Amino acid sequence: MDSQNTQVPNHWNRKGLPAWSFFNPEMLEEEKEQLFRRHWQVVCHVSDVANPGDFMASDLVGERALIVRGKDMKVRAFHNLCRHRGSRVVAENAGNCRSAIICPFHGWAYNLDGTLRGAAQPQSLPDLDPVEMGLKPIEMEIWQGFVFVRFKPGPQPSVARIMQRFDAELAQYDLENLVPAEDSFWAAEIEANWKCVRDVDNEGYHVAMAHPGLHDLFGTGYHDEPFTNGTSRSLGQFRNGKHRLWSVEQYRNILKAPERLDDEHRAAWLYVGMFPNLVFGFYPDSVIFYHEFPVENGKTIQRGTTYRHRGEDRQMRAARYLSMRIDRITSKEDEQLIEWTWEAAFSSGFDGIILSDLEYGVKSYHDELRRHFPILTGDEPPKGTLAAANSAQRETADPAPR
Repeated sequence: MDSQNTQVPNHWNRKGLPAWSFFNPEMLEEEKEQLFRRHWQVVCHVSDVANPGDFMASDLVGERALIVRGKDMKVRAFHNLCRHRGSRVVAENAGNCRSAIICPFHGWAYNLDGTLRGAAQPQSLPDLDPVEMGLKPIEMEIWQGFVFVRFKPGPQPSVARIMQRFDAELAQYDLENLVPAEDSFWAAEIEANWKCVRDVDNEGYHVAMAHPGLHDLFGTGYHDEPFTNGTSRSLGQFRNGKHRLWSVEQYRNILKAPERLDDEHRAAWLYVGMFPNLVFGFYPDSVIFYHEFPVENGKTIQRGTTYRHRGEDRQMRAARYLSMRIDRITSKEDEQLIEWTWEAAFSSGFDGIILSDLEYGVKSYHDELRRHFPILTGDEPPKGTLAAANSAQRETADPAPR
């Protein structure tokens, strides 16, 4: 593998996070609160809700997001939470609610802009202000057509500012005009702490051994860049010559990259990560994203989807099918690696990890976690003290953004 990690320092701590951070239940709850509720999370693309009444719903860390296209064609984000008894106002992950959102519990009705249209048996209730008792909005940002939400105020700037360093590179992918690929949303339950998912995903050192498909596609042309300023970047450039695997050989033969892509990206897969849990994949034939959410220690949900370009012809459709196949196989291979890394910590013979230079992305990601959780630099705190101790340490730490 060619690391090309030119920013790796000569001397650095090769140890990872402390073992207790993967098992401590208080740590997991702090991560849910400080990372997943207070950092931007992608839900969908605006093309997923193309028509008035179209909606997408997503559950994560106890929160329920609802994205709806209004009659005025504006996209809005709400808590999927009826103001009456807290029921979900939509039960499906996607669909169309026509002219109103009707709660399936008691039939309270909300307009597509979130205002309360009316309650069932209104004579049994006090007067309800349609705005005050409307669906609760969630902070939302649309970046390059992708819809992000943030459930609580957090330390991150706007998504546009976080991703700004990629603007020129990503402009050639025409992201705002993507459309959903049919039946492409997927979700998998992984038996591991969510950080095990990140640790496997944040390095390409294992590609040559663990991912025959990717290694056949890239050869030595894959490299990771260190995690910095809330984002990461990896590039896999296709190798020349005949490929061993049928799906890879057919993909290379069929793929005719769009003219809008420059020479570096016409035969490459580009990955861009955004803290704490999101990865975009920008391919000549499609764009993907995937991310994971903790449920409990030993249970993580990973979720992803694929988008295609408008006007896709049969040849590009076939290429996209093959790239999705390579991706799905890679994901299943990673699931096994993730669960093995989780199992290792239970073994009496496990002494912790040591990182290669090719795994500097893991180290730099761990550094970002330590910045949010300085408690990770020490021993496991006594039961019931983690949140307060971490908050106190953060107050005395350097607050400057990195």
